[in-house]
Amino acid sequence: MSPPKMPDLSTSTKHKYVKLGYQYLVNNFLTLLLIPILAYTALELFRMGPEEILNHLNSLNFNLLHILCSSFLIIFVSTVYFMSKPRTIYLVDYSCFKPPVTCRVPFATFMEHSRLNLIDSPKSVEFQMRILERSGLGEETCLPPAIHYIPPTPTMDAARSEAELVIFTAMDDLFKKTGLKPKDIDILIVNCSLFSPTPSLSAMIINKYKLRSNIKSLNLSGMGCSASLISVDVARDLLQVHPNSNAVIVSTEIITPNYYQGKERAMLLPNCLFRMGAAAILLSNRRSDRWRAKYNLCHLVRTHRGAEDKSYYCVYEQEDDESHVGINLNKDLMAIAGEALKSNITTIGPLVLPASEQLLFLTSLIGRKIFNAKWKPYIPDFKMALEHFCIHAGGRAVIDELQKSLQLSAEHVEASRMTLHRFGNTSSSSLWYELSYIEAKGKMKRGDRVWQIAFGSGFKCNSAVWKSNRTIKTPTEGPWSDCIDRYPVFIPEVVKL
Repeated sequence: MSPPKMPDLSTSTKHKYVKLGYQYLVNNFLTLLLIPILAYTALELFRMGPEEILNHLNSLNFNLLHILCSSFLIIFVSTVYFMSKPRTIYLVDYSCFKPPVTCRVPFATFMEHSRLNLIDSPKSVEFQMRILERSGLGEETCLPPAIHYIPPTPTMDAARSEAELVIFTAMDDLFKKTGLKPKDIDILIVNCSLFSPTPSLSAMIINKYKLRSNIKSLNLSGMGCSASLISVDVARDLLQVHPNSNAVIVSTEIITPNYYQGKERAMLLPNCLFRMGAAAILLSNRRSDRWRAKYNLCHLVRTHRGAEDKSYYCVYEQEDDESHVGINLNKDLMAIAGEALKSNITTIGPLVLPASEQLLFLTSLIGRKIFNAKWKPYIPDFKMALEHFCIHAGGRAVIDELQKSLQLSAEHVEASRMTLHRFGNTSSSSLWYELSYIEAKGKMKRGDRVWQIAFGSGFKCNSAVWKSNRTIKTPTEGPWSDCIDRYPVFIPEVVKL
C-alpha cells in the first residue's frame, strides 16, 4: 500500500497569493487608476511652468455673477446632503443580567427534577438526558426560582417576580454604567416573546423608575429570539425623527410561565436549552455621546420568511394532547434557518463586503443562473469585512451550522459557544452576552466591526453590524467578571450523565 500523499504546499501557496493579489487589485482599483492620471497631470503642470498656468487661468474670464452662482450651488447641494443624511445611532453602553448562584441548575439537579416531574414517562426523561448531554450547556446555567419547585409553580406572581428581578437588575446596572437618569429616557422598548402581561412590561418599568409621562414606550411580544435586533431597528427609526434623544431597549425572555410540563419530545427540547437572562441597551443620536459611545450602528437587515407555511410553523406555541402548553420545535428548523440566512446574506453582503468578494459572488450567481445551476455557489468571505461574530446561542446545532455555512474558525464562534456554555440560551439577550464576552477578553479594538446574527419564530433572520468607536478596556464588572479567566473551555461532543 502506497503511503498517503502530502498536500502540494507550493500549489496552495500560489493559490493563496493569487487570491491576495486579486483582492488587492479589485479593492484598490480606483486608487490604482487615479495614480497614473495624477502623475500625468503633475508632469504636465511641471512642464508648463507658472507663467503658462497663470495665462490659462486668466483666459477663463470668470466674472462675479459666475462666482456667486457657483458658490450658491455648492452651498445648496451641501446643505441638502447633510440635512438628508441619516442621523448616526450610537450604542453608548449596555448591561447584562447576571443570575444569582441560588438559581444555578447543574445537570444532576435538572435530571433529578425531570425524573420526579415525569415519573410516569421514563422515555421523556431519557430524551431530555440525551439532549442535555449534547447541548453544549455547562453546569452554571440558571433557571428562575419557580422552576426549582417540585412540581414547578408557574404562577403569574412568580412570572412577574422573575421579570422584576432580571429587568430591574439590568436597568440598575445600566444607570450605574452610563450615569443616565430615568427622567432622561425619551424612548423605551421592551421585547419579551412569551410573557405579555397587562399592564405591559414597559409599563412596569415606567412605574418602577417613575419615567416621564411623554415617554414613547413600546412592548414587543411573540417575536422570538431575534427580537432584540427588531427593537434596535424600531429604536433607530424613532431616533431618526426625534433629534437629541436617547432610547433604552430591554431584551429578555421570562422562563417561569413557559416551562413545559408535558411529555412531547419536540416540546421538551426548549426546557433543556432556555435559561434566565436579560440585557438593557442605551442608544442615542446625540452628537455629544459620540465621544463616550462604544459603538455606532452601521447596518441592520431583517429577513422574514413567514409567507411560507413550513417557516411559519417551525417554531410554534401550542397545546399537547394533555392540554400542556409549550413550544414545538420542528425537525426542519435548521434547514429553514439556513434558507433565512441565505436571504439575509444576499441583502447584507453588498453593504459590508469588499468589492473583490462582491465580484466573485456576482460572477458565481450569474454563472449558476445562465450556464449551470449545479455550480457550487460561492460563499463570500465575511472575515475580510468583519472582525467579530455574535451568532445567537440558540443551541450547539445552530452555532455548528453557521460556522460551517460562513466558513468561520473556532475563534470566530468562541463567544457564541462560551455564552451557550455559561448562560444557556437566553433568547434575544444572548447577543449581548456574546458581545460582553469579546470585550471581557480584551479583543475589541478601535475600528473593529462586529456582526450580530439572530433567528426567531415566524421565521426570521435578523442581523446588525456595529463599528467600535474605541478600544474597549477589559471591564471589571459584568456577567463574565468572575469566570472569564476560565474561558474558553473545552466542550466535548457528549457529556455523559
